[in-house]
Amino acid sequence: MSAEPNGPVDVTGGLLRGWPLPEPGGDKESRGRVLVLGGTASTPGAVLLAGEAVLRAGGGKLQIATAEPVAAALAVAVPEALVAPLPTDAKGHIDAAAADEVLELAEGCDTLLVGPGFADIDASVRLLEQVLPRVSCPVVVDALASAFVTRHRDGLTHLEGRAVLTLNPDELAKTLDIPEEEVADDPAAAAARLAKESRAVVVCGGQGKTIASPDGRLWHSSSGNPGLGVSGSGDVQAGIVAGMLSRCAEPEQAAVWGAHLHGSAGDRLARQVGTLGFLAREIAPQVPALVDELAP
Repeated sequence: MSAEPNGPVDVTGGLLRGWPLPEPGGDKESRGRVLVLGGTASTPGAVLLAGEAVLRAGGGKLQIATAEPVAAALAVAVPEALVAPLPTDAKGHIDAAAADEVLELAEGCDTLLVGPGFADIDASVRLLEQVLPRVSCPVVVDALASAFVTRHRDGLTHLEGRAVLTLNPDELAKTLDIPEEEVADDPAAAAARLAKESRAVVVCGGQGKTIASPDGRLWHSSSGNPGLGVSGSGDVQAGIVAGMLSRCAEPEQAAVWGAHLHGSAGDRLARQVGTLGFLAREIAPQVPALVDELAP
């Protein structure tokens, strides 16, 4: 699906129907395997939300690698997933010494999602410095994990465009080291700059969504509402994008579809529940029906 290099193309139902997702396979193996790496001893909910969103978006098999103190409880809460406990430091963050175990889990995976529930910049970067340069599958970098890109702007270039950054406007500003007002004034320009510099697709999600490709293409989805500004919402969006990647969507397609579905799910909940007050855990269950409605 092409887009004009000089201005965002509006994401509509018609555009998505003309850019259909790959046909789903009949078994879980054909829809891909996703590894979600994230969480701390005090933030297991983030990887739960992201993992469930992977499956709601059509991903076939789910693995979660998270802090050892919460792994057993998470395995019960998400019975669909293989949950691997990872060693933590004294503050409950995943230790960089877990990198080899993460890479072993990522072997054979179709997508790696990193970042949901990370709570410390330095601990996150130490871990990802040992992981991301050594993976070859498509990667989704979410939220605080973007600190790796802040410090290593070329850290994803070996993936040759098979990486997606899912950020809110504040995270985009921090990653580029520019004032938040600059992103607010022109989110498309900021997203396009980061996409070009990092060679990754960038999703900048606020009330509307901007998606930028490394080759200069831009899309804008007006889906979404203030209710999506709730704890855990970004974890769900990252999981949707990862699920789309695992079912063989190209990175730009996964990002555009994922961002629009996340916003559209929020719009549906706003009509059902109210503009404010719906929960992040309620977003992903809206996705399967929305995907069916957008079938060509």
